[in-house]
Amino acid sequence: MTDTPILIAGAGAIGSIVGGMLHDAGHDVTLLGRRAHLDAIERGGLKISGLLGKRTVAGMKLADDPAKLGGRFGLILCTVKSYDTESIAAALSDRLADDGVIVSMQNGLGNIESLIETFGRRRVLGARVIFGAEILSPGSAHVTVFAQPVAIGPAPALHREDSLALAERARAIAAMLDAASVPTVAVDDIMPVLWAKILYNVALNPLGALLQQTYGALATDPDVRAIMDRAIDEAFAVARALGVALPFSNADEYRKVFYEQLIPPTVSHRPTMLHDLHLRGRTDIGALNGKIVELADRLGLNAETNRMLTRLVRAAERVTQRKDER
Repeated sequence: MTDTPILIAGAGAIGSIVGGMLHDAGHDVTLLGRRAHLDAIERGGLKISGLLGKRTVAGMKLADDPAKLGGRFGLILCTVKSYDTESIAAALSDRLADDGVIVSMQNGLGNIESLIETFGRRRVLGARVIFGAEILSPGSAHVTVFAQPVAIGPAPALHREDSLALAERARAIAAMLDAASVPTVAVDDIMPVLWAKILYNVALNPLGALLQQTYGALATDPDVRAIMDRAIDEAFAVARALGVALPFSNADEYRKVFYEQLIPPTVSHRPTMLHDLHLRGRTDIGALNGKIVELADRLGLNAETNRMLTRLVRAAERVTQRKDER
C-alpha cells in the first residue's frame, strides 16, 4: 500500500483529517470535496489541530468533482454521508484500480452493501470510525475526541470466501494508517464493531441533535436516559436476531459500558447530526435509527422508540429546509 494513489471520497472533517495525516506521512493523496474547503487548502495548506496533533499539510491533489479526477486509485476511503453512498459509488465506478479496494469509513448500516453493488465484494472493506472532528473554517480540521482506534475489516457474512484475502488487505491498510499517526487496528469481522457503534449512535445522535445537548448532558437527564435505554434495547434485539456476534451478553451489559466507559471521554461532544440538521437540513438518520426500524419491521420486532426518533429528526429536517426556502 506504500506507493498506491489514495483518494479521499468526501473531504469533510473526518476525510480531511485522515487524508492529511496520510499525505503528511508521505502518501500520494487526492481530496475530493467542496470547493470552498479545497480552495482554502490550496491557498494555505490543510491545517490540522486537536487530539492528533497540530500540523499544516500542503501538496495534496484536490478535486471538487469526480469528473476532474485523474487516473485510478489503489485505495479509496469513502467518507461521504450514508445518503450519498450510491451516488459517489456510481461517480467513482471506473476510478478504483482492478486490484484496488474501497473502504467505507461511514456512519450507519448498509454502506458496505451499497459499495459491493458497484465495486464487487472482492474490492470493498468496512471501517468503524469513532473519533470526532469538525471543520473550524474552510481549510481547517480539528479533532475533538478520539474514543477508540479506527477498525478496518471484511464482513464475512457478506464477503464469504473472499474474507481471508480481504482481512490481509485490511491489515495492510490499518498498518499504513497507524504509521501515519491515526490509531487503527484490523479486525476479521467488522460487523460486530459497526453494530457496537450503532448502539452508541442510535442513543446519542438523534437526541443530541434534537435537544442540542452534549453527550454528557443527555446521559445525566433521567427522561432522556430512559429514551436512550429503550433505543439501545431495540437495536440490540435486532442485532441479536440477525446473529451479529456482539461482544456483550445482553443490552444491560452494553449499557454499563456505554455509561461508564464510552460517555465519560465524550461528555462535551455534540453529534455531527446536530450540525447537519440545522445547517444542511439533511442527516444520516436513515442509516442509523431508520435502519433499525427497517430491519425490525422485516424481523417482526418492536422498534417504536427508534421509529419516533427517526420521525422527529425527519420532521426537524423539513423545518430547516423550509427556513432555507424563505
